[in-house]
Amino acid sequence: MKAATYKSYGSPEVMEISEVDKPFIKDEDRVLIRVVSASVNQYDNLFRKGYFPTRIENGLTKPKTQILGIDVAGTVEAIGENVTKFKVGDSVFGSCVGSHAEYVCPRQDVIALMPNNSTFEEAAAIPCAAQTALQALRDVAQIKAGDKVLIYGASGGVGHFAVQLARYYGAKVTAVCSTSNIGWVRDLGAHYVIDYTQEDFAHNGKKYNVILDAVGKRTFFSCLRSLTEKGVYITEHPLYPKYHPIQLMMSSIIGSKKAKIHLAKPNGSDLDLLRALMEEGTLRPVIEKCFTLNEIAEAHRHVESGRTKGKVVLKIE
Repeated sequence: MKAATYKSYGSPEVMEISEVDKPFIKDEDRVLIRVVSASVNQYDNLFRKGYFPTRIENGLTKPKTQILGIDVAGTVEAIGENVTKFKVGDSVFGSCVGSHAEYVCPRQDVIALMPNNSTFEEAAAIPCAAQTALQALRDVAQIKAGDKVLIYGASGGVGHFAVQLARYYGAKVTAVCSTSNIGWVRDLGAHYVIDYTQEDFAHNGKKYNVILDAVGKRTFFSCLRSLTEKGVYITEHPLYPKYHPIQLMMSSIIGSKKAKIHLAKPNGSDLDLLRALMEEGTLRPVIEKCFTLNEIAEAHRHVESGRTKGKVVLKIE
């Protein structure tokens, strides 16, 4: 089968299209999926570049796992003996390492049936980013109706889902993004939108129960005065790790305001919820651009630029 691979760490140019062995079902709880679409995330860029924490997992000098991708949408071609949730021919979406390839073989508990009103491209845009936003707001922040929530990086992959999900849970949502994104971010349901090129929310005197830094570009300390007495700051990305141990340690010392770091934990139950929200029209993915598998290096460059609006998707089939 064809797959986008990288045999060394480096720039997007290290990506190439290779012929690799097609995966097969070795464990009874796995599902063989023919991939139709997969998204490209900052995760993929971090692994490709060999960002130090990823090398601990994936090899210090060269990558052990050479196929990237963590989001998938496609059709079921075969199932293991213990698979009860799916049958051959089902359209599914979910989380699976190695999805930038024609086939993947995930466990059944990290995928779900696709929303009946979505395309494969839309379904592939949902899993990682939407689960990250959902779990950060629902589980880490324990968001409730009436909370004042600020989403920093509201036009990004995680951020644009967070705006919609915070609104779903009844929060008063303030979205922070750049000038060109104000209109469509407001259309997602934000009550207020701040243009960060014109105003720093940390200096306007307003306070929030939850600040979700969906792009990892703020620090707990820069947001401290904007949190309520028991407010929570959550960062989603390990992009600026020098701040994180200090933030967590200091937040436990200086008072009731807390700093949390959250990474998504893929599971089928959350995907079922996201599917339901998609089908009822409460949630919608925003896809800025689609690339083919042969354009993988260009897709990486685009995501790495940090100027994406919503999600970037690969069309595999």
